Amino acid sequence: MKKHLPFKQKNIDEKKIRTFDENIDPIELKWHRDKEDRKVKIIESTNWKFQMDNELPKLLKKGDTLVIPKETFHRVIKGDGNLVIEVEFID
Repeated sequence: MKKHLPFKQKNIDEKKIRTFDENIDPIELKWHRDKEDRKVKIIESTNWKFQMDNELPKLLKKGDTLVIPKETFHRVIKGDGNLVIEVEFID
């Protein structure tokens, strides 16, 4: 059974471009953790936020870069328009 993901993804070389649609139901943006370390660059964002476990949400701005350690709970919080990010897995 394929897991439903809350974004559309394009693969470009070793990076992934993920788009969270402006019409997404916020309930789909769940707390989760990933099995790999990753670096995330914000390509497009209006009032979207990012929250790590035990931290306050931070506003995502175009050009911001986040490093998310593996097995760390985190989530995105819906803003206006689409959220577009570039994800790179870190060894």
